[in-house]
Amino acid sequence: MSKTSAKLFAEAQKYIPGGVNSPVRAFKAVGGNPLFIKKAKGPYLQDVEGRKYIELINSWGPMLFGHAFEPVEKAVKKAMKRSPSFGAPTALEVRIAQLICELVPSIEKVRMVNSGTEATMSAIRVARGYTGKDKIIKMEGCYHGHGDSFLIAAGSGAITMGEPNSPGVTKGTAQDTLLAPYNDLEAVKKLIAANPDQIAAIILEPIPGNMGLVLPQEDYLEGLRALCDAHKIVLIFDEVMTGFRLAAGGAQERLGVTPDLTTLGKIIGGGMPVGAYGGKAEIMDFVSPVGPVYQAGTLSGNPIAMAAGYTMLKHIAEHPDVYSHLDAIGEEITDGIGEVMQASGLPYSINQIGSMYSLFFTEKEVTDFESAKGSNTEFFGKYFQAMLKHGVYLAPSQFESLFLSTALKPKHIKAIIKAHKHSIEELTN
Repeated sequence: MSKTSAKLFAEAQKYIPGGVNSPVRAFKAVGGNPLFIKKAKGPYLQDVEGRKYIELINSWGPMLFGHAFEPVEKAVKKAMKRSPSFGAPTALEVRIAQLICELVPSIEKVRMVNSGTEATMSAIRVARGYTGKDKIIKMEGCYHGHGDSFLIAAGSGAITMGEPNSPGVTKGTAQDTLLAPYNDLEAVKKLIAANPDQIAAIILEPIPGNMGLVLPQEDYLEGLRALCDAHKIVLIFDEVMTGFRLAAGGAQERLGVTPDLTTLGKIIGGGMPVGAYGGKAEIMDFVSPVGPVYQAGTLSGNPIAMAAGYTMLKHIAEHPDVYSHLDAIGEEITDGIGEVMQASGLPYSINQIGSMYSLFFTEKEVTDFESAKGSNTEFFGKYFQAMLKHGVYLAPSQFESLFLSTALKPKHIKAIIKAHKHSIEELTN
């Protein structure tokens, strides 16, 4: 007889810090113990106790066509027969690199790595090497992985340097990371003016998903592009979440703003561990072995990950209508949720674009990290547990976007809205 999630969690805490291998999985933000998952197929997760849930995370983005997508499964099984790793070049690396360059507007050359974190760390390193400058600007609430340069909290004002917000990050590292609120172009202008000719790069999620989903306000990204051009700053879009999810060319295609460098992950591995960074050839040619900026990895371009990723991207390229389909699913779910919320009288705000959305329990529009923090996170925890009881698995944090897949059919969409309705009614009666 298999162990329950509660027993597995108790056992895991003896051997794994906090019992999980990534912090949000611990359910600290929503209460209770995490569910241990046995398998997934299409729109469903199944836990170790056999309970099935319609899930709206899709491994934090990559399962665009749902779990255990058959073409990817077949590609992985075929690749496994040739060996799971070579540590040497393969033809498939060339094919997937070519496909990425064809699909993403900003990418002329691309380097494969093993995670989104590795991609963002590498992108700022090459930006510094290319410009000869040290400092970067990031936006509060945008998450770029757990690299030292990104684990920085706001300083005392708009023109001050950041402070480490994790033990193990040095003040020396933090002094080269400057912070501005997302959607605040004036704050970025002040940082550039206060640090003349010192800014190597501006890095941000063009559409953040790590403070919940937040959308860029009109002319914000265009304004950043103009500032970078004027001050010879490298503009980096972190599209680890949005790349190939919101359009074949990512958020940059959808919004019409082209960065100098782009970081990718998740979908380009078809669910396997992978990441990439790419952009203008003149910048990417600063990367070793052709340039002086060192970056390497035995598992970079891993043949299993490349097989899964190439199959996923080729399917996307051959089915461009997938995005209009996902847009329709996102709109139908958020329209249904919005109707329930309006009838309930509860304060709420919904941000949605394509197959990503977030429901915030606040009456204010959520446009940055500060307004996101104004949400009723205690109520969200109760809402999460209620939805779980009704068979819908959400991200276990208010500050995470949800991700939809084409595996959601009309019956699943109706079930999600029905679960939401029952959950809200139970929490307000």
